[in-house]
Amino acid sequence: MSIKVLLVDDEEQFVDVLAQRLETRGFLVSTAFNGDDAIAFIEEHDADVVILDVLMPGRNGIDTLREIRRIRPITEVIMLTGHGTVETAIQGMKLGAYDYLMKPTDTTELVEKITKAQQRKKEQEDRIRQAEVERLIKTRGW
Repeated sequence: MSIKVLLVDDEEQFVDVLAQRLETRGFLVSTAFNGDDAIAFIEEHDADVVILDVLMPGRNGIDTLREIRRIRPITEVIMLTGHGTVETAIQGMKLGAYDYLMKPTDTTELVEKITKAQQRKKEQEDRIRQAEVERLIKTRGW
C-alpha cells in the first residue's frame, strides 16, 4: 500500500517539484497551497503524513498543525522550515508534529522521515484496533 502524503506550502513551484519527486518514489501525493485548503482536505480525506510549511500567508503552519491534530489526531505531520523559523518548528513538535526539516529539503531524508512517520501512524492504528477488540471481548463476556 502506498503512503498517502499531503504536501502543504504556499510556494507552488516547490510543491510541484517535491510532489513529482515523491510520486516517482511511489507515494500518493495530494497538495494544498495554504492552511485552509489543507484543513479542508484533511476533513474530507485521510493522509498518512502531512508535510507542512511553517510560514504561509493566512493560517500559518502552527495553527494548521493544531487543527490537523484536532481533526485527525494520529495523522503524522512533518514541519518544513527555513532558517529563521526553527524555533517555530520545534514549537510544532511540542504540539505533536513528528519531526521537522529545513528547506531546501533533501529528498532522501524526507522520504526516510515520511516512511518512519507512516510506520508510527500504522502502529498507533494497530494499538487502537487492538484496544477496540479487547473492549468488545470484555463487554460481550467472551
